[in-house]
Amino acid sequence: MSIDHQNTPQSKKERYLTFFLGDEQYGIAIERIKEIIAMMKITSVPKIPSYMRGVINLRGSIIPIVDTRLRFEMPFRDADMHTAIIIVEVEKVNIGFIVDRVEEVVSIDASNLSEPPRFGGQIDTDFISAVAQIEENVVMILDVLKLFEADEIINLAEIQNKQAEGV
Repeated sequence: MSIDHQNTPQSKKERYLTFFLGDEQYGIAIERIKEIIAMMKITSVPKIPSYMRGVINLRGSIIPIVDTRLRFEMPFRDADMHTAIIIVEVEKVNIGFIVDRVEEVVSIDASNLSEPPRFGGQIDTDFISAVAQIEENVVMILDVLKLFEADEIINLAEIQNKQAEGV
């Protein structure tokens, strides 16, 4: 029998999709996620940042694809059977994030979230909104808005529009 904790005012649970990049586990708030798809052919786009892999055509929608490993300055990794693309909406632009492996959807009580660590000026941790402890694992909760500067989102929207015109 499950106990409904929804009525207790002090427990505010949020749902997150967790995924892995290498050995590190990350989470994104579930309400940001549009869908999760298997890795598919990515069309290259000239003159885009190195962490941008290109675009995909998903049921007629052109979606820019970010290699999350490269965005986090991790080494490139070839796709395998676990590689997935998480489609999120950022400022009304759908963006796909390549991840090594999608894990699960978890509910995390707000009391289990803590401030992200500060590593000083050299390391950019602004895109980490919180850190959660889930059993023995530490999960870094990403703020997808902060993964991009405002001008990068505008550029992504332009890439999307230009590619859509060419389709």
